[in-house]
Formats: sequence, C-alpha cells, structure tokens
Amino acid sequence: MKLCFLGDANSIHFKRWIKYFANNKHEIQGISLESISESDIKHFKNLKLYVIKKLRLRPFSPLNLIFNAIWVRTLIKKIKPDVLHAHFAGVSGAIGALSDFHPFVLTPWGTDVLILSKSKIYRPMVKFALTRADLITCDGENTRQAMVNLGINSQKIKIICFGVDVEKFKPVENKEFTKRKLFGFDSKMVISLRNLKPIYDIETLIKAIPIVLKEMPGTKFVIAGEGKQKTYLIDLAKTLNVFDAVKFVGLVPNDELPKYLNSADVYISTSLSDSGLAASTAEAMACQLPVIITDSGSNREWVKDGENGFIVPIRSPEALAEKIIFLLKNEDIRKKFGEINRKIIEEKNNYFIEMAKMEDIYKNLIKSKI
Repeated sequence: MKLCFLGDANSIHFKRWIKYFANNKHEIQGISLESISESDIKHFKNLKLYVIKKLRLRPFSPLNLIFNAIWVRTLIKKIKPDVLHAHFAGVSGAIGALSDFHPFVLTPWGTDVLILSKSKIYRPMVKFALTRADLITCDGENTRQAMVNLGINSQKIKIICFGVDVEKFKPVENKEFTKRKLFGFDSKMVISLRNLKPIYDIETLIKAIPIVLKEMPGTKFVIAGEGKQKTYLIDLAKTLNVFDAVKFVGLVPNDELPKYLNSADVYISTSLSDSGLAASTAEAMACQLPVIITDSGSNREWVKDGENGFIVPIRSPEALAEKIIFLLKNEDIRKKFGEINRKIIEEKNNYFIEMAKMEDIYKNLIKSKI
C-alpha cells in the first residue's frame, strides 16, 4: 500500500504509527505541519517527508488554513497515495478534509474532540474534519461518544488504540540497579510522566507530597515532562518544603522511558481529561507498575479500583496521598497490581496487534474504493 500521513512529525504517536507500516514494507509519505527537529530526522531517514512552511499571521486564521490546504492538496496530487490519514482533528484534520482526497482517515487524539470542539473558533473546524472523513479511529469510548454527540455517524468510528510496544516497555528483573544507576538511591520512588500543563494538574501531585513524606519520609518523586507551568510547579515544591524530594527531569526521550518506569514503585496520573487510556499510563502498566490515576476519560475501563490500581477523584491531594502511602507500604499488592496490568496491556493495548487491525482497515478501504 501507498500511505500518506498528515500531522506533526515531532509527535511520538505520529512517528510510531508510521514506523509500523514502513517496517511492513508499505510505501510511506509524510506531510508535517511543523518543522522537524534535528534529533527526530533519524525517524524518517528511509521515508519521504514533506514539511509545510506555515504562514503564521497569528496562532490560527482562516487564511493560514487555506494557505496550508492549497500546498497539501498539491502535494497529495503529486504523491497519489492509496489512503490519506490525518492525525489530530484540528488544523491537520481540516487540511486533510480540504484536500478532497478519498479515502480519508482521521484520528483525533482527544484534546481536539474533548476540549477544542467546545470552542466557538475551533468547533466548526473540528466538526468539518470529522464529517468529511471516510473513517475515524480513536482510542477511547469517551472520545467516540463525544464525536457522536457532535453529530458524527457512529458507524464510521472504530476504536483503535495507539498501543504499547510490549517488547520495549516491559519489566526488568533488577529494578534496584536501574534506580541506582539513574538516581543514585534505593528509596521508594513515585513517577509522573504527564506534561507540565494545567490539563494534567501536576499541582495536585505536588500538594500530595508533604502528606506522603510525613508518613514515608524517604520517598522520592520523579516528575518528567515540560510545559508552561514548570516554574510555577518548582516554586510550589519549594514553598511546600518538598523540593529536595522531587526531581524535575524534563522531557524524557521515549527510548529512555522504560528505564525510568522500571526504576519506579508507583506511577501517577493526575490528568483532568484523557482520551481512552493515556499512553504514559499504558506504558507504565506494560512495565508492570501499579498505577494511581484520576477518574477521567475511559480510565475505569482499564483500571478496576482496588484490583489493579486505584482511581482517585480529580484535584484531591489527600485521596492521592492516601493511595500512594498504601501502595508504598504494601509490596505484595504492588506486585499483584503490576502483574495484572502487564497482562491487560499485552492483551488489549498491544501496539503490534492494534496496528495489524489498522492495516486491515486500510486494505478494506482501498478495496471499497476500487
């Protein structure tokens, strides 16, 4: 098959999706609406990647959209793919829709449908992209339902998870060695991988830390990710006198994440909104970690409270701290939860299985076009 992908080539989701089909000997073309960093060029060295130079009059404008759509439409006529697949139902989705190419597949990532579609500015664009798509994939029932509520035909929506590379994200035997190598200590460690943005509410985690330290004084907290709240969160940790117990490690390369996850005892996600199961949560589960996550998105479909992790209310430092302390004190339960989580991801959120499903979808779309 000749597949053309449209989106942000800096995104790990975009890169991993393309990688699977390139490795399966399909002809891949990529169109990126963002300039690609030097460190990411290696991911596309054997593929043809076009980078569109956007006209930046302001963060978003109809002229910006039309300008990009003209370039993309011209490129697609040159490429002549079997399928056009846009990732994210914002600008990428709208440009894909304006290309007037079919079959056109669209994959929302969550924020576009769950948050942007509520904006008067973005709602028409998101709905236009979704309406024009021949087929839509998403990774969560909550996102599927949100699209149905927008008036999108449920028959053209399929649940396809982004999936976890279970060969890469897996438990290692000597976790203490990994922990010492990375951080130089053997104490209990809690990890968060969500970016430092308001939607991920890292503030609640930091407010929970003093409560945890009162009961478990040697505990360390690793906060990965970047975002506009970084300075605020660092200052908050200092104000609460817990900064020495926290390591802000910045954005961790995806290849390094298994080491960090295998160093941890508990994974935390304090997000206020998610589509399906967050990728970082799924990766933690694949590494056999117990998880404590908020009651948002489709989290209850993946984590049964008290069976393979804990579901806590959003913006509740007290509830979060209580569950962290419980897990840190109970190694047998941590181990039990982690083993169940590994099995869940292997069976229901396996990257190789999900992409194989997508491969069949592409083939069926091509056949129907013929």
